[in-house]
Amino acid sequence: MTDIYVHPTATVSSDAQIGTGSKVWINVQVREHARIGKGCILSKDVYVDHGVSIGDRCKVQNGVSIYNGVTIGDDVFVGPHATFTNDKVPRAFNSDWTITPTRLEQGCSIGANSTIVCGITIGAYAMVAAGSVVTKNVAPYTLVVGNPARAVARIDEAGNRVGPA
Repeated sequence: MTDIYVHPTATVSSDAQIGTGSKVWINVQVREHARIGKGCILSKDVYVDHGVSIGDRCKVQNGVSIYNGVTIGDDVFVGPHATFTNDKVPRAFNSDWTITPTRLEQGCSIGANSTIVCGITIGAYAMVAAGSVVTKNVAPYTLVVGNPARAVARIDEAGNRVGPA
């Protein structure tokens, strides 16, 4: 792992892959077989579960847990304390447990304290407003807000409103 910064308090599995130029900050845990792309920032207290894939140039802010089944594309922003689920029927013990995949496409942004329910896709350059609870797919270039999240506008790649939803 050359040209990578890993803070002394971070725990990174020897089976994880971290791309050149990435930074892994205070108390981050990156589990086995996780893939972190080039030029990423994993901020304080981030947890990356086994098998998670994070694209290039992503920024994951403080306190985010990304569980197995989540795939994040390039240039994605995940705000502080956003939450991802990976089980449609969570139970402490369930012999039929299966992971339900979730995908964040290129350039999308997830606002602080948002909850992303598993089994959905957040489209390219879409934006999830802070505190939203996303229960269904979000179309590319769409701003969603609320609980449950609903589309309120079309946006451009910079997040500027360009029309109605």
